[in-house]
Amino acid sequence: MKLSTRQILLFPAVLVLVFYISNASDTISTNKFLRVSETIVSNDKRFILGFFSPENSTNHYVGIMFNIQSPTAVWVANRDKPLQDSSGRVTISDDGNLVILNSQNKSIWSSNISPAVRNSTAQLLDTGNLELKDSSNGRVLWESFRDPSDSLLQTMKIGVDKNTNTTNVLNSWISSSDPFAGSFSAGIQPETIPQIFIRKNGKPHWRSGPWNKQIFIGIPDMTSFYLNGFDLVNDNKGTAYLTFLYADQKEMAFFTLNSTGFLQQKYLEPSKNDWEVTWESPANECDFYGKCGHFGSCDPNSSPICTCLQGFKPKIQEEWGRGNWTNGCIRKSMLESQRNSSNLDEGKQDWFLKLQSMKVPDSAIWVPFADEDCHKNCLRNFSCIAYSYYTGIGCMHWEGNLLDVQKFSMGGADLFLRLSYTEIDQKRELAKVAIAIIVPVGSIILAIFGFISCKYLAKRRGRKRKSELLLRESLPNFYKESMVTEDINQAKFEELLVYNFNILATATDNFHLSSKLGQGGFGPVYKGKLPEGQEIAVKRLSQSSGQGLEEFMNEVMVISKLQHRNLVRLFGCCIERGEKMLVYEYMPKRSLDAYLFGSHQQEEEFLDWSKRVIIIEGIGRGLLYLHRDSRLRIIHRDLKASNILLDEYLNPKISDFGMARIFPGNQDQANTNRVVGTYGYMAPEYAMEGRFSEKSDVYSFGVLLLEIISGRRNTSFHQDDSTLSLLANAWKCWNENKIVELVDPKITDVHLEKEIVRCVHVGLLCVQEYAEDRPNVSTVLSMLTREIDDLPSPKQPAFTTRPSPSKKGSSNSQGSVNIVTVTIVEGR
Repeated sequence: MKLSTRQILLFPAVLVLVFYISNASDTISTNKFLRVSETIVSNDKRFILGFFSPENSTNHYVGIMFNIQSPTAVWVANRDKPLQDSSGRVTISDDGNLVILNSQNKSIWSSNISPAVRNSTAQLLDTGNLELKDSSNGRVLWESFRDPSDSLLQTMKIGVDKNTNTTNVLNSWISSSDPFAGSFSAGIQPETIPQIFIRKNGKPHWRSGPWNKQIFIGIPDMTSFYLNGFDLVNDNKGTAYLTFLYADQKEMAFFTLNSTGFLQQKYLEPSKNDWEVTWESPANECDFYGKCGHFGSCDPNSSPICTCLQGFKPKIQEEWGRGNWTNGCIRKSMLESQRNSSNLDEGKQDWFLKLQSMKVPDSAIWVPFADEDCHKNCLRNFSCIAYSYYTGIGCMHWEGNLLDVQKFSMGGADLFLRLSYTEIDQKRELAKVAIAIIVPVGSIILAIFGFISCKYLAKRRGRKRKSELLLRESLPNFYKESMVTEDINQAKFEELLVYNFNILATATDNFHLSSKLGQGGFGPVYKGKLPEGQEIAVKRLSQSSGQGLEEFMNEVMVISKLQHRNLVRLFGCCIERGEKMLVYEYMPKRSLDAYLFGSHQQEEEFLDWSKRVIIIEGIGRGLLYLHRDSRLRIIHRDLKASNILLDEYLNPKISDFGMARIFPGNQDQANTNRVVGTYGYMAPEYAMEGRFSEKSDVYSFGVLLLEIISGRRNTSFHQDDSTLSLLANAWKCWNENKIVELVDPKITDVHLEKEIVRCVHVGLLCVQEYAEDRPNVSTVLSMLTREIDDLPSPKQPAFTTRPSPSKKGSSNSQGSVNIVTVTIVEGR
């Protein structure tokens, strides 16, 4: 297209105008002001500056907000002087200040810079910081980050700067509908060992404990991943500030001090477009400052929560008994260093009691001593009543009263408490009395126990000899008498054969590579054939396996008692020559994962929908037997595609019970510090907290159900930036009514769409985040077979969003993606 001369002449002017408009969207200048109905937007569109009215309020305020569907104010300018009408505006005054004017053109708020600047502009940055700059040289005259409200954003600093004589603290709103400064403030206490304090009307309300250059040690769930991006700068001369910056600076997360005094971390949940509280303190009653008074210790897991430290007693016993602990505790015995110096010459000196996993008291004094000298110097200093040494902090001493002590179930520090020599004497006397009582009573109990044990063992040996005679008469000649270790003798197997090593070696052609069926977490599995022609599968414990005797014995005890058409049958075991082997029925079609994801995806081996339904229902029936119908109540804990074996007719059988746990009849859930299983199939409460129940198996079944429908592993999406997992993809397809996109493209039976959608629906119900929301296996089977026709709407599954800042790396463990069974120490 040919341009006219006029258009050519106007073109530079248009470019300048476009440039000005595009760059003016995040700025306020003397020529551009902001009305009530207008906003400016940061360049990356994450933050906006404009007028807002809190919920249940008609007042108008100017604030910086996250630019989401329901804007969230993180900074308020005129929090103590609201506009009563909608006629205000934000502009730059003649002296260069950023001001808010009311309808009478009077300033109700100002940035208060001095001296005056002839020309300035205010710009909203991508960090959420509003900067007022001198237009002539770009110098920052004022910024909102220097005057926080109730929220801490990335790169913002809170603390004390002695050089500028300024203090930045968060101040809570007075209520959720009024941003006027409330009773609570949060900031850094700039001592040698800095801490975060929340104060109520100037008095301590909560504290974080000392900073060790990585974490605040008084927050037990604060670990390195939890603190990703945090930094505390302290010059030990009265200047200290805290800031944070995530690796991904576009994370929608911030900290806020709410009107009731709780410091919260909030993360934007994308699927809900709303904020989720991912961390909060105070977290329990013991977190409130000085809950148990001087020399009192608080434990939220005890009742009552307050106790006096050892060597101390309640100051006012009557109040303590009524649950009023504010007056704290006093010493039972005076310290030797205070009582009589002559005692020190006789060797009767004070001693230190070690208290583990403690929130150390307030008012720690940092002293420049190494670990080995920390104790000696405290002992020599008669004013020192406790000490602690913590890596990253060093040696801490306490003098005077100990206040705000808490007992943690994990984390914390070792606190050494100074006690009188007489406390050792009392301890020794109590020990003597205890020994005088325990020894004779214990001897009587041991004698009785020994008598009963002898009778029991004699009876058991008699039963065993009888069983061995019957076994020899009933078994073919090739089952030779085997040496059975005490471990196997203790196993409660009833119909399990103990195989001779040579028999299994012959059956598998000396465990030849050509006989190998596959490799699992336990070790290799070989195909074998016994002399009478029966085919078997021999699972042989590998020396390099992460599993061992415990898993071996567990499988022997558990599966030997189980008989069900959908559970693989265990014939026997072998423990000769240091070997640990399990002998199973041979499953000619091997494992389900090969058909869904692996080498058996050829056309002739394709699983059509009818076969998949049989497999799904068969797995469900096997799981129901484990949970409800067998003599034992069993939680499998490692249900996955590779642990589902298929017989010649493609009927499924659950295998690998090395991780299984037996529940008493009246028990619903249990906890473990040793989390085992496979990433991708683990329920969130089990993976993160070590809690397992029937519902954790239901979660694994739900993942497996969705894998069978889609033909994809749960973790096959881990390199896909748009989707985190199969569960996330299933949830997305469900919400967008695009289930067909989830289904294995090889399934082409269109008329089965309703049945497939129902299976996806049931799968999503099984993988809901909270265990109580998931159906039990009996209900799942009723849903699949339409005995229950109306299904509830599923809630969002676990692990369907990218981890929030507080959740990244939530386990300190290493695990597999989906294939290998893992053992994770310390599940929480």
